[in-house]
Amino acid sequence: MITVIKKGSDKSSYKRKLEEALKTKGVDTHKYCGVIRLNEDPLTIQKRMRDEWE
Repeated sequence: MITVIKKGSDKSSYKRKLEEALKTKGVDTHKYCGVIRLNEDPLTIQKRMRDEWE
């Protein structure tokens, strides 16, 4: 994300733009941590999926 602050802006606009940039947006991924139970090593699954293209 890019925030443009012009040279003549006052200090309050700097703070407001900084706060807007620091707000977290998106999905809470921590709630999905440990949800999938695998019976196989993830690296083995990845290699098998890559070999499907051949």
